[in-house]
Amino acid sequence: MTECSSALRLIFPQWQGADISGLIPELEPDEASTGYYLGAELLNFLAPENPEQKTVTVPVSLEVKDRKIQDGILDRDIILEQTKDALNILQRENPDRIVTLGGECSVSVVPFTYLAAKYEDDVAVVWIDAHPDITMPGDVYPAYHAMAVAALVGRGDDKIMEVLPAKIVTSKILYAGIRDWERYEIKLRQQEFGIKHLTAEDIRNNPNAINNWIKSTGAGKVLIHFDMDVLEPSEIIPAVGIVPDGMKISEVTGLINNIAKSYDVAGLTVAEPMPRIAIKLRKMLQNLPLLS
Repeated sequence: MTECSSALRLIFPQWQGADISGLIPELEPDEASTGYYLGAELLNFLAPENPEQKTVTVPVSLEVKDRKIQDGILDRDIILEQTKDALNILQRENPDRIVTLGGECSVSVVPFTYLAAKYEDDVAVVWIDAHPDITMPGDVYPAYHAMAVAALVGRGDDKIMEVLPAKIVTSKILYAGIRDWERYEIKLRQQEFGIKHLTAEDIRNNPNAINNWIKSTGAGKVLIHFDMDVLEPSEIIPAVGIVPDGMKISEVTGLINNIAKSYDVAGLTVAEPMPRIAIKLRKMLQNLPLLS
């Protein structure tokens, strides 16, 4: 279901919310850390042009030196400033719809809370991801991309929470394709938060399960986060995660389009691209004469 309204394509190449350099041994640490930046640029390059969408890029620093943990979050002050910059763009442009191309998956936090404020919490969130992203500041893993859903519900760093324009109640968030909780405490926290989930198998067995859940929320708008690590690595490895038993590309695009046929999609994020081959090719080109 599509309604005519202003739409914005937000390129948000934030990488500071992740701590993944040790997870991709074939890349140099700095190349891996900033890989999400190139990933966001590639997503924008590959995405079809839409003359009805204005494109705006959030300014993101590419400096990697002296990364530090502040109040339990890696690079918190940089993330805070980039959060403010992204919010300022949205407030200036005042879009009714937002397509966000990231960047690590915390890039959904600003557009989703902006839209929740705009529509007075009349939104439901479908979070398509291998992970629940409800890590908290002070947990063993200090990266903000693992705290994205916690931030959406107002559970997180005080300085960032003060900036975000709205909270989304946990009863209006659904995980789709989740398969890796990483730590037992995260499973317990999901139960504490009361966020429901559907596995890839659940969705295959009942293709209408997500639409039925959206209907049960009574929400008028749907916000969809598509974290690319939800995809099955035997088909494609577009992200850092390579946990097996994921969703096929056709399954993810099918469920998103199925939502859009019946509900008003106000926000769509595609996040966590880690273009290993493109990073290697860029490095190769940088080492050729007359090109650098």
